[in-house]
Amino acid sequence: MPSKTNAPNRRGTNRPGAKGGRAARRRAARGAPTRSSLGRFGPWLAVGMVLVVVAVFVIAKVASSPPAPAKAATPAPADVVKSVTAVPASVLAAVGAGSVDNPPKALPAGAAPLTSAGQPLVVYMGAEYCPYCAAERWAMVQALSRFGSFSGLGTTESSAGDVYPSTPTFTFHGSTYRSPYLVFTPVETQSNQADPSGGYKTLETPTALESRLISTFDRSPYASTAGAIPFIDIGGRFIQSGASYDPGALQGLTLRQVAAQLSDPSSKAAQGVDGTANVLAAAICRATGGKPEAVCSSRAVTKAAAALGAG
Repeated sequence: MPSKTNAPNRRGTNRPGAKGGRAARRRAARGAPTRSSLGRFGPWLAVGMVLVVVAVFVIAKVASSPPAPAKAATPAPADVVKSVTAVPASVLAAVGAGSVDNPPKALPAGAAPLTSAGQPLVVYMGAEYCPYCAAERWAMVQALSRFGSFSGLGTTESSAGDVYPSTPTFTFHGSTYRSPYLVFTPVETQSNQADPSGGYKTLETPTALESRLISTFDRSPYASTAGAIPFIDIGGRFIQSGASYDPGALQGLTLRQVAAQLSDPSSKAAQGVDGTANVLAAAICRATGGKPEAVCSSRAVTKAAAALGAG
């Protein structure tokens, strides 16, 4: 297809050879360089062409180079975990639902409850390379810590070559969660480290139940995009597909900067993370029957409950 500069317009004045002889005589009359006069500049033109070719090669080389590898997971610093899980109640109440624009969606009233050992089961499916999972994990760590406690959490970052590159976050791979109110089963399917095939290294494999939940609920009409991650099933009561808020709220921040901003209700990080944690906690409270009361009756959770998506 011809480019815009060479394409003929409606009158055909750009077609090759049109008025060529007359145009040449006009150029000569104006003193424009002729073919013989251009000969003086031949060597310089050749040098210029070589430089252009080299520049194009360098640009192509840079564009085709793989992105810098993401940082591998390391144990979560205790001070970061504390900053995330001990945000003042007054801050959480001030944030409410914050900037949540994709809240959990309620499943139909007749849906079978999802339980384990008689307790509501919360299932998370994600991957370390995923920037949307990176954003959601901050809120999940905070929300779930209101009902129990984590040990062995790691910290990592999303892929350096994806959207919202190198978003700082936690990882659930290798962690343990204990709660008297619910069971939490996280699955990090892949790391953020590339494998020889061009994908990412496998970390964990979903069970038959987890695979069934994905195939049943991580699609229309429950999810806008089939197979999206993060995917969360909250006790068979609510489904979360994709991030609850814009991961851009965390861009350009370090791990500790995100953690520190969670106590400032005016910050984008707090509006996204604290707001999502409040909404997730409200959904979990529906699954636990309002237990523990101190969490489920808190001002932050009761305000955020209004944002829960309809079935």
